[in-house]
Amino acid sequence: MSSAQRVFSGIQPTADSFHLGNYFGALKHWVSMQEEGSECIYCVVDLHAITIEAQQDPAQLHRRTLVSYAQLLAMGIDPKRSVLFVQSHVPEHSQLSWILQCITGFGEAGRMTQFKDKSGKEGSDHTSVGLFTYPMLMAADILLYNATGVPVGEDQRQHLELTRDLAQRFNARFGKTFVVPEAIIRKETAKFVDLQNPTGKMSKSAQTAGGMINVLDEPKQIAKRIKSAVTDNEGVVRFDRETQPGVANLLSILGAATGRDPESLVADYDGKGYGALKTDVADAVVAEFEPIATRTKELLEDPSELIRAMGDGAQRARSIAAPVMESVSAAVGFVRIG
Repeated sequence: MSSAQRVFSGIQPTADSFHLGNYFGALKHWVSMQEEGSECIYCVVDLHAITIEAQQDPAQLHRRTLVSYAQLLAMGIDPKRSVLFVQSHVPEHSQLSWILQCITGFGEAGRMTQFKDKSGKEGSDHTSVGLFTYPMLMAADILLYNATGVPVGEDQRQHLELTRDLAQRFNARFGKTFVVPEAIIRKETAKFVDLQNPTGKMSKSAQTAGGMINVLDEPKQIAKRIKSAVTDNEGVVRFDRETQPGVANLLSILGAATGRDPESLVADYDGKGYGALKTDVADAVVAEFEPIATRTKELLEDPSELIRAMGDGAQRARSIAAPVMESVSAAVGFVRIG
């Protein structure tokens, strides 16, 4: 292993496009970490994607996995410098997940807030065991690669803490096997809210499609949604999430797209209305997303080449994961036959 930080992160293929929050909140940082010299391992986590009953459409999952992989390439993930693969192509993820489930307490798993939130929405009859054991699979994803750092949002911090606990527990019980990873939390990352409901998070589960910007949206659609964004009646551009959440959101988006601090942008709109701000936000987002969308479409025109790239990524991932899994199996006491 090199002396550089080894980073692992994954994203689910649960939509036809990544959205603005995915991109500026996580994926753009994936590219940055690659450029900064970290040893990066990135994964389309399709096993995680089937934990919700409503998402188990085979044709849809197949298409979205290809689209997700293509978008990551189009955004700048270089498969020669980073390991980029699809989770289900590396069977060690499922193997290690089972072992970690067997050292996780039932009550410990039940305290995961995301499980409680999602199972509360789905109802017990529609909540899968896979959703319950999701955090152990996430732990396996990370521990298989001896990752030293894991970029996570606040909503995943609890899962990473469980990962650390399981790594330490396994090491104490069976001997030093796993690297205990640290969280990489970029505090400067803005929170992006729904364009039509500035009190709600921008997400694919938003009540109105107009509240979200997708990376693969047409430029005209992006501009229309931004220019239709809810603001307020004050008419003055200020960065105040409490009293002007819609305006603050637009400034946050513009800041993310231009690399500037959102609060520093306020002076640019002294004496100007919201129209000027919305136009600048639309132009900046289109400039960021249009090349990605164009390249994604080009990649999807040759699915066989994408699948070949996935195969290469899986081989590179398994070259790291398989020896770790062999060490785990030996530590647990499984009999080897080869």
